[in-house]
Amino acid sequence: MNERTFRTLEFDKILSQMRGHAVSDKTRQAVTPALVSNDMDEVRTMIEEVDDASTILRYRNVEMAGITDIKEHVGRALIGSMLSIGDFNEIKNMLFRKHSLYNLFEEFESDEVEVGRISHFIMNLPDIHHLYKKISATVDETGVLDHASENLLRIRRRINAEEGKIREKLNDLIRGNQQRKLSDGIITMRNNRYVVPVKIEHRSDFNGIVHDMSQSGQTVYMEPMAVVQMTNRIQSLRDEEALEIERILYDLSARTAEVSEELSMTDDNLHHLDMVFAKAKYGMSIGGTKPEISDTRRIYLPAAFHPLIDSAEVVKNDIMVDEDTQAVIITGPNTGGKTVTLKTVGLSQLMAQAGIPVPARDGSVLPVFKKVYSDIGDEQSIEQSLSTFSSHLTNTKVIIDNADDETLVLLDEVGAGTDPEEGAALAIGIIENLLAKRSTLIATTHYPQIKSFSYTRDDVVNASVEFDVNTLSPTYRLLMGIPGRSNAFEISNKLGLDPSIIERAKELVKSDSKDVNDMITALESHTTNARGYEEETERLLQEARQLQGELKEQYDQYQEHKEKLFKEARHEANRVIRQSEVKAEGIIEELNSMKADGAKNLEEHEIIEKRKGLRDSYHQESLKQQVENEKTESFEAGDSVDVLSYGQKGEILSIEKDEAIVQMGILKMNIPLKELKKRKKEKVTRPVARRTGKSVVKSSLDLRGSRYEEAIMALDRYLDQVLLSSYSQVEIIHGKGTGALQKGVQEHLKQHPKVKSYRMGHPNEGGFGVTIVEMK
Repeated sequence: MNERTFRTLEFDKILSQMRGHAVSDKTRQAVTPALVSNDMDEVRTMIEEVDDASTILRYRNVEMAGITDIKEHVGRALIGSMLSIGDFNEIKNMLFRKHSLYNLFEEFESDEVEVGRISHFIMNLPDIHHLYKKISATVDETGVLDHASENLLRIRRRINAEEGKIREKLNDLIRGNQQRKLSDGIITMRNNRYVVPVKIEHRSDFNGIVHDMSQSGQTVYMEPMAVVQMTNRIQSLRDEEALEIERILYDLSARTAEVSEELSMTDDNLHHLDMVFAKAKYGMSIGGTKPEISDTRRIYLPAAFHPLIDSAEVVKNDIMVDEDTQAVIITGPNTGGKTVTLKTVGLSQLMAQAGIPVPARDGSVLPVFKKVYSDIGDEQSIEQSLSTFSSHLTNTKVIIDNADDETLVLLDEVGAGTDPEEGAALAIGIIENLLAKRSTLIATTHYPQIKSFSYTRDDVVNASVEFDVNTLSPTYRLLMGIPGRSNAFEISNKLGLDPSIIERAKELVKSDSKDVNDMITALESHTTNARGYEEETERLLQEARQLQGELKEQYDQYQEHKEKLFKEARHEANRVIRQSEVKAEGIIEELNSMKADGAKNLEEHEIIEKRKGLRDSYHQESLKQQVENEKTESFEAGDSVDVLSYGQKGEILSIEKDEAIVQMGILKMNIPLKELKKRKKEKVTRPVARRTGKSVVKSSLDLRGSRYEEAIMALDRYLDQVLLSSYSQVEIIHGKGTGALQKGVQEHLKQHPKVKSYRMGHPNEGGFGVTIVEMK
């Protein structure tokens, strides 16, 4: 990494925006290019931490106020200095923020939301909440509290009593016969002494000490002799108060020094979290996502965009460099988006290696490069009298000298600024040199020779930025695998140039160049169609994944519920059999007794077999009972039946020989006909939904994705409509999630006057993601 790369890619602007999301000045000062790491483990750790912070921010806004640098205060306390009121308030605020974050992480852990990659920064800190309590009980924002010590409270009470006496004495004076000598009937302070305003002409008549004079010279501020001694006593008490406050603050400073290591650790961890949340908040502000860090050199940025361009205007592109590709050559018109594409790749790489969410859709993949070099834009050096070509060439030399197989190189208009033929040859030489060093290269160019060069190597891929000849403007779309073609003839025709000139120009163009342009046109058309198909496929894939996830969750809930039912059934069966065995044991004992008394026809082996038969009757795994229909019945598909061996109701789907396929709830099973018994047809009364206008009230309400307040309002409206529609039973779909919405819905149902009862859905009804409501 070098300073020029950070500057040309505008990474400093990214960091400047991120600083706005940090709370502490110390954190903001640490937001520098030094955040970019080339250690893969460190990069992955940073990304995982920011991902946890992003997870928390999706649920709620995290307040980080109060985080500030307290290490200087702790250091002064260690050497025995007395800390100030402001110092203690900053330490108190840090401890308060630590405590609030502890509660936050504890809440997320109880809700089983995994944020352990950052929660340990708080949960593993030593408990020094006692210092927070001591500081809170000693000082407030402005001073030491009265109850900080018994002595301080006693002194301040004496001061208040003396001041009360002085005010009472002075009030008597200004209301008495001395009132005519005063310019105003008020009591004020001068030099920490109580004084009254006396007219200048009565100065010698008034018994007191002059402390000040008005600017006009017509009034002097005099302390009456009657309160001088009382004021002296207050001054003495003030001195005692100052000594006591100093003693209290020294004692509190010593207590702070005792936990200096714990405070330093708290400072480090809170500032680390401030940085992590600053990255996460910035990532959310631009719509960034978590990248996957690859062990290979693969770059995949789906729907990537430049984070400094207005989100309403920026065009998103899929940028890909696979494992077998070393270089991507981008061609196309000026202002078509080539340079923006280079910067997007460079910024995404630097942001990922700094642990910042990247400007791309979910699923992005990036490697870790030890070095990133860029040569972008015109940085002509006036001081060194270098031309544009010389300036770029000087920078390119630095890149070539330092590049290796762990380097990403971004070159804008490589070889430009000189004779086209020589520039193209020089550009190819530079590209070949970087390829020989196994560097990863993304370069832009106008030279057609480089397009042809790309086709001669398997490790180089062409790309281009699209140009719409109908509007004579670029679309800023990146076409991977397709070189840019010349649009000079089409543009000339659109601008109304003489057709004869255009035809003559076409004749002069070499046939092979024309063929290449025709090929490129066909590729552009196919790529545009393919892009449409890819977007549609991606949408369907996402829907399929979502459906698969929902089905898997419901299946898991079903399996859990089924196992629970099986266990309950086994326990109940065993309980009944145990009771029977106890009864049978009594009978056997009675038989043994009878045998002992002379019943010769009872054999020992018969008794043992009977006992064994009882013990073997336990149902350990299977719930199936050996129950058959006592009479022979004929069945047809569609018959409702009782499945005697399982004690369940079912419906016959089909019959084959002596077995039927029976639907029992969500299960289909092959059941012998002899284990089935016909059910009498029941008259089914179905609730009839009343119509209001043209709308029909559904028997279910889906609240998934709604905020809590919106969900409760929608539930209220829905229940009112259900009452009008005469439904006896409805289902509320709230999803599983964190359980907050489920809890809120059921609390509301509990209080609703028209709700008879409610329960969780069975596995075939949606499980824990659904609540079944029975109306009155």
